[in-house]
Amino acid sequence: MKVAVIGSTGYGSAELIRILEQHPHVEIGALISSSRAGEELSAAFPHLSHLAIDLEEWDAGRIAERAEAAFFAAPAGVSSRFLPELAEQGVSVVDLAGDFRLRAGEYKEWYGKEPAPEKWCNQAVYGLSEWMGDQIRQARVIANPGCYPTAALLILLPLLRTGAAVQGPLVIDAKSGMSGAGRALKPGSLFCEVNENLFPYKVGSHQHTPEIERYAGEIGGQPIPITFTPQIVPMNRGILTFVYAPAASGWTTKKLREMLADTYAGHPFVRLRSEGEWPRTKQVQGSNFCDIQAQVDSRTGMIVAAAAIDNLMKGAAGQAVQNLNLMMGWPETAGLQLHPVYP
Repeated sequence: MKVAVIGSTGYGSAELIRILEQHPHVEIGALISSSRAGEELSAAFPHLSHLAIDLEEWDAGRIAERAEAAFFAAPAGVSSRFLPELAEQGVSVVDLAGDFRLRAGEYKEWYGKEPAPEKWCNQAVYGLSEWMGDQIRQARVIANPGCYPTAALLILLPLLRTGAAVQGPLVIDAKSGMSGAGRALKPGSLFCEVNENLFPYKVGSHQHTPEIERYAGEIGGQPIPITFTPQIVPMNRGILTFVYAPAASGWTTKKLREMLADTYAGHPFVRLRSEGEWPRTKQVQGSNFCDIQAQVDSRTGMIVAAAAIDNLMKGAAGQAVQNLNLMMGWPETAGLQLHPVYP
């Protein structure tokens, strides 16, 4: 099946191309980049110089003739304008931006942009693969989760669905590598400002906050406000997320780990680490895995839970391809059997 990538010069796009080029059921039909149309792919990504593919302008009709499915990997605000035109021509679409994850009012408030048409927002299915598989299989438009929400929800949802975490202060502390900020040069991404530095950003105002809250309520069954603090660490890629929540009566570390093992049995990309072994970003780098761990601090009565992902893979391109596999009825692991790169 031929697929297209719209917005083909970002870090997430490079990972999409890497996966799609070795996917057993897929062929790249078109790579769209309005900013660099007419150039070869190698001009944007020299490491892909062996692929003789040209970047092209946006043309919905032409894309629909050459692709049955498409990935939007453009910045926020692009897919809300252009995705409906492609979807109306029968192309199945996975959107990696935030344009279809939130209700219109929330999107405008947190992203500061005009929302997508309500018709398509209502049709879009949230693509958290392990939790929304049945809905994804029936969908035509997928809102691929953000990188921070993917890590947070994969460890948080089991706590909410089983009642392991009770209503109370819920804190999410997440640290990300610099590739999560995108490829555009900006003062906060300069080497001399990031190197040997650790700093928070968008404290109390990050656009992934309402996304986590929305789907914690809709999927987890417990509407709950969160305090979410994202931080930048001086590394290329990876997210390590810690969730802190009050434990319900009777929950022990043993019971918590048994619950997590049962929850993700049969889900090949979520790995529960051995007791006492906490996730590390290096152990998932370059892969679609999410490594999790949890324990109950008997002294404070708090659950301490963690998840590690590669923000460009499970947090973006890898999960997007996982969702395409579900949509098309292919094995969920098709094209994604990539071992972590270590060291």
